[in-house]
Amino acid sequence: MRYSLVSRFRGTLLGVLLGQTLTQRYQQQSQIFTDVGKIAVLGAESLVALGKLDLDDWLKRQLQKSPHLDTTVGISTQVILATIPVALFFHENKIKLRQNLLHVLEIWEDDPIVRDVTLALGYAIAQSLLEQIEPRTLIPQTISFIGETETSIPQQLLKVNELLKQGAALEKVQAELSREEEWSHIIGMAFYCFLSTLEDFGLTVLRAIGNGDIWKQDSWYLRSQTIGAITGALSGAYNSTVGIPVKWQIWLSPCGEMTNFSQMLELADALVAVWSGVYGLDPNAHKIQEEGSIMSDEEANLCVYAAPRVIRSR
Repeated sequence: MRYSLVSRFRGTLLGVLLGQTLTQRYQQQSQIFTDVGKIAVLGAESLVALGKLDLDDWLKRQLQKSPHLDTTVGISTQVILATIPVALFFHENKIKLRQNLLHVLEIWEDDPIVRDVTLALGYAIAQSLLEQIEPRTLIPQTISFIGETETSIPQQLLKVNELLKQGAALEKVQAELSREEEWSHIIGMAFYCFLSTLEDFGLTVLRAIGNGDIWKQDSWYLRSQTIGAITGALSGAYNSTVGIPVKWQIWLSPCGEMTNFSQMLELADALVAVWSGVYGLDPNAHKIQEEGSIMSDEEANLCVYAAPRVIRSR
């Protein structure tokens, strides 16, 4: 195994935060992304507490902890990024992965484009966790995982695949995809940046958010943050925390209560522990620690991690 599974879980969650945080260095803070973080954390806490996906429990936690959470603005972005913990938790089984990703979408909406983007992102993350990423075949495999659909997402991914084969420069890809429907553009840019600089997390994310003057337009703020967050998740899952520059990780600390660096690490650790079937886990271990706190040595010793396809109790 090239990187530990816990390192890849951590890299995925931190990649989302870095993708949006680096974009926000040049742009205004987005309340939508604050809400995304809250929804994703609540979903992950539910998975850790129950060891399975339970939509009723997820909604109950949302009503209890964030009763005024805005789920009307930027709903597509919120939904897609909030499914990432589900992709992590069910990554080893394609059937369960697809079933549970589609199931969690029932909380908010049944939009074909949201469905296809969610499946594409979840599948690519799962392939990284299983160490089965092959740049030349990832997009065709992703399209197969999406299945029959009336959306243009598969066609746009095929276009990206051809541009990658041609060795097209970033500027050309930006010009080609910026004319497309919003989510076709977003997922296309994310996959291009990920696959064109596969081994370099920093370069991948910088290319994803470095779209020149176009992002200075108010209407493109959210789109740029979404591209950054999705690209960060893809590259973080593949390169793990090992590939994330230390100085970038430090930038995450002032991002707020629900997106604190140490909190995300602890959440990733708890997800892997429950996924692995840890015995004797503290029943309160799933609760996110207060800002600035870390696990004790005794708690850390309870964390056990399994390789993919190892038998465990779930």
